[in-house]
Amino acid sequence: MPDEPLVIRDPAAMTAASRAARARGQRVGLVPTMGALHAGHLSLVDYARANSDLLVVSVFVNPMQFNNQGDLDNYPVTWEADFALCAQHRVDVIYAPTVDAMYPEGFQSKVLVEGLTQEMEGEFRPGHFDGVTTVVLKLFAAVRPDMAAFGQKDYQQLKVVERMSQDLDLGVKVIGRPTVREPDGLALSSRNVHLSPDERQRALCLRRALDQARELAAGGETEVAAIEAAAGEVIAQTEGARLDYLAVVHPDSLERLQRLQGPSRMCLAVWLGDTRLIDNDALN
Repeated sequence: MPDEPLVIRDPAAMTAASRAARARGQRVGLVPTMGALHAGHLSLVDYARANSDLLVVSVFVNPMQFNNQGDLDNYPVTWEADFALCAQHRVDVIYAPTVDAMYPEGFQSKVLVEGLTQEMEGEFRPGHFDGVTTVVLKLFAAVRPDMAAFGQKDYQQLKVVERMSQDLDLGVKVIGRPTVREPDGLALSSRNVHLSPDERQRALCLRRALDQARELAAGGETEVAAIEAAAGEVIAQTEGARLDYLAVVHPDSLERLQRLQGPSRMCLAVWLGDTRLIDNDALN
């Protein structure tokens, strides 16, 4: 294994490297990222490192999944730090295609997953998941991984990618890994760098809302409306916090629930100033 990761920017070159590894009987693992790597990403990298022979980390800020140009323009780019972290965590290949390589002139195709994409993020970010599924399919096509690791913080995205991989017979084992949090409970996110010190403290309202919901569920509350109202009040009482959505859903179908009668998950999205954060957790 080289001391530093090999950087590949061309999709055909990435596919050739993957095919060569497969010909040697090696298992290919992929961790898709948009860069700005943090401990959450690195937990995925370490998991994939332990479960693959050729480990690929993709670094590509995907313009197709942003419905807000300002959000795209402000997305942090930290290439040198990302490269160093990949080297420290024994990544074999960094696949970092250019926008032109991914979406050449005349590109007209997209991947649509229905149902799972209609609520929550799909409602507030129109077209977002079309961009996610399209880029993930293109990454899968170039890397040809046996497995791909995704974080559960983006829970709806995880379920959408699982469904796409299953429906289209892609042969990729999609693995969801637990959310990594700061000691005070804030979920790690590349967007956290945009929070002011005051906003960083107020952002803990997401964790408190989830804790409130879990406490009610553990205490025997089964009415989802009551759970959502109590969790929503935590956000409402937080100065400067603005709620996009808060929903208790089935963990597989993502259908909104009315009563807790089995496994469930609460998902929410909250604005702190100009920064939008998402989080989720199992209720039972």
